[in-house]
Amino acid sequence: MRAVRTLSVTSGSAGGAKEYAAEVRARTEARLGFRVGGKLTQRPAEIGQVVRAGQVLAQLDPEDLRQAQQAAAAAVTAAEAAYEQQKGEYQRFKDLRDQGFISSWDLERRGATLKTAQAQLEQARAQAQVQRNQAGYATLLATGTGVVTAVEAEPGAVVSAGTPIVRLALNGPRDVAFSVPEDAVLAVRALVGRAGAIQVRLGSEPTPRAATVREVAASADASTRTFLAKADIGDAPAQLGQTATVVMPSPRAENVVKLPVTAVVRGEDAARSAVWVVDKSTMTVRKMPVTVGGAEGNEVVISAGLAPGQEVVTAGAHLLTQGQKVKFYETRLATAPASPATR
Repeated sequence: MRAVRTLSVTSGSAGGAKEYAAEVRARTEARLGFRVGGKLTQRPAEIGQVVRAGQVLAQLDPEDLRQAQQAAAAAVTAAEAAYEQQKGEYQRFKDLRDQGFISSWDLERRGATLKTAQAQLEQARAQAQVQRNQAGYATLLATGTGVVTAVEAEPGAVVSAGTPIVRLALNGPRDVAFSVPEDAVLAVRALVGRAGAIQVRLGSEPTPRAATVREVAASADASTRTFLAKADIGDAPAQLGQTATVVMPSPRAENVVKLPVTAVVRGEDAARSAVWVVDKSTMTVRKMPVTVGGAEGNEVVISAGLAPGQEVVTAGAHLLTQGQKVKFYETRLATAPASPATR
């Protein structure tokens, strides 16, 4: 016979407000990286540093890019010389055609050669401009004023184009980010764009402030199975990374039962939940399917399946079998031995 801890079912109300732990984040947070690959030689930016727009955050070894720029400049010089040569020859052949020494077909052939030289010159100039740009990309600059929230590469590392080097939280609007469980995501989505639909309490502030749900993730996080939501807190004096509490109103439900999480087990149908109910006349347990209406703190809200007065097992439920004999768990207080009387 197994001893179990039970709870007598009583009906009450649930809901009214739900609270979620949240974190203050920047509305715009950029993961900055180089537009070219190379060896990282310097990274002046550090976590928590306030930077201005155009400030140097990191530097690549520019030698290879400089050599490529010089090669492109030399190609432009060669293309200019070839173009000038073809231009002079075309002018001489034009004079010969005007004097009747050569045919128009010969002049057209020289004109096509001149156009080819001109196109090659334009190509070389464009390539040289690309190489000049590439050389400038060896320096990573801040795109705006903000705070460095993470560094993802150290000097000496060889990085490819686009590899994140620094994460920068730009100055501007702030959001609070919080995770919403599956059973509440539809209610949160219904509040998107409604000004002041939720309340946010920053840190230990006693009074919450109005906020607006700005967006809700379309898919759940793979590990937590929750949906990330963001709320706009306007110009509230909040620091990046500061903790916050989101208070979301919810309708109150009457005549519901609240039980500890440990009381709910998997039902005969794996898709449903159940609880163990004690039959006081026989002191046996039977599994009863219930409908879970949500959670409130460390308690589960049961919306259907139980009646007031029933005894539900709240501890040891995972060890029971159908029809098993049980007894009520009783806490015995240890009493200290009486001291001998003083004569």
